[in-house]
Amino acid sequence: MRIGIDLGGTKIEAICLAADGTELARQRVVSPQGDYAATIQTIVELVANIEQETAQSGSIGIGIPGTISPSSGLVKNANSTWLIGKPLDQDLTAALGRSVRLANDANCFTLSEATDGAAKGIELVFGVILGTGVGGGIVINGEIISGPNSVAGEWGHNPLPWMTDDERPGPDCYCGQSGCIETFLNGAGLAQLYPAKSYQAGTLTAEEIADLASKNEAVAGMAIDKYAERLARALASVINVLDPEVIVLGGGLSNIDKLYESVPTLWQNWTFSDEISTQLVKNQHGDSSGVRGAAWLWPDEAAEAP
Repeated sequence: MRIGIDLGGTKIEAICLAADGTELARQRVVSPQGDYAATIQTIVELVANIEQETAQSGSIGIGIPGTISPSSGLVKNANSTWLIGKPLDQDLTAALGRSVRLANDANCFTLSEATDGAAKGIELVFGVILGTGVGGGIVINGEIISGPNSVAGEWGHNPLPWMTDDERPGPDCYCGQSGCIETFLNGAGLAQLYPAKSYQAGTLTAEEIADLASKNEAVAGMAIDKYAERLARALASVINVLDPEVIVLGGGLSNIDKLYESVPTLWQNWTFSDEISTQLVKNQHGDSSGVRGAAWLWPDEAAEAP
């Protein structure tokens, strides 16, 4: 069997999958924010609880909000900052007494959807996380492509392409740059498109704007239209480089149904082709995609004998 761990900033979730992907067990606990040692211990306890519940031992894959630097072996690019600079894979291997596999959470999401989700059986899949942050992952023939620098798929930290004058230079990003795709397409980026001068007092969340748009509220509808246009530009640049067969959306903003209708009609304006057959689809496994993808980090033969 396979055990997957989704190490998030607010929660840590564990899942156990049978060989055919059937869920055997699931547990979720609050993340011990800011405490690295407690994070290790929490994962150890989750694995022990899952294996006690199923009376089986399994391989362990872990999705993290960052990645392991190939040069240093330490965590980098993690918004759960207490993980940065730590040898997380080595410490977990020692604490658990067996090998573990770690991958970026967006890569895990993409692997999940490519394995038995919305992009099952597709050769080249680009997975997108649209939420508090904007992440991406690439899976080719069922394998995560991470690259020599472990940053493959990090489209969120490229500049928004084809910026208009009123968009330049773009908001500051935590990565140190400005105008990153993430700053325009995350939840805060959508919220900024809904002007305070509208009849709705105060600042609305991305989810509230989407709900108003679904009820045909005009200002919210215009905000969603602008967001869709920016998403189309950003994904057109991905298509021009990767030419994926399927792009799968995940994260909270993937629940905006209008995106699946609008974006594919818009990205033709910026893609370098007379016709685009790439499909834009919603994830199948929802919030479970990340943790399921972590479980799928191990191949069949390794999962059978961890």
